[in-house]
Amino acid sequence: HPLSTGAPPPKRRRQDSQDLLVHATGCARSEGYYKIDARDKVKYLPHHRRKLRLNEKLEKKASSGRVNRAKLRRLASVFSTSDVSSDLAKYNQLKARKKLLKFSKSTIHNWGLFAIEAIAADEMVIEYVGEVVRQAVADERERRYEAAGIGSSYLFRVDHDYIIDATRNGNMARFINHCCDPNCYAKVISVGTQKKIVIYSKRDIAMGEEITYDYKFPIEEEKIPCLCGAPNCRGTLN
Repeated sequence: HPLSTGAPPPKRRRQDSQDLLVHATGCARSEGYYKIDARDKVKYLPHHRRKLRLNEKLEKKASSGRVNRAKLRRLASVFSTSDVSSDLAKYNQLKARKKLLKFSKSTIHNWGLFAIEAIAADEMVIEYVGEVVRQAVADERERRYEAAGIGSSYLFRVDHDYIIDATRNGNMARFINHCCDPNCYAKVISVGTQKKIVIYSKRDIAMGEEITYDYKFPIEEEKIPCLCGAPNCRGTLN
């Protein structure tokens, strides 16, 4: 043929005998149209093979999500018998599904933390995350922060011996402002051998409302003015 390049025709891949369908008449053409199972199509149609793999991945992902939700429900039912265990169950739920929050400019002071979803009363809102340090280390860091001109240090006492420092390594919880009539409160809970500081909602919180709690600073001679604007504002943080 004048258009022939001289190259041999491509070889067709042979199918194994077990891959071939068995036809009652002995001829596929004489049997008309009939449905072929999707798992048979993947043997010779690449796009069906990709579709089947995608469906298997989606099913596996959905199944794992159902398993995780079932575990959380079991934890909640098991731990609901005591306040301490209930805190642990809520903490697990908080880790599985975090509240929708954002930090933005605050009318109280500088930056603040705001809810971008409605939060019911007595819910864990966010964990106060930072470096856990001893009292002596915290005192030294506070002096260094003041010398460096850092106006705000985020030191939160856990107990008599340890303090959480979120000044340089912390999460959005450090932006929560003080209020004399707050919508949240802080609570120390135990998770295994560790103590955690978690912010709870004191009442229902509307979407867009600023998250606040009472800092409960000790009384000192040098006063820090409070700008929360609440009707019962004490005038100072300490």
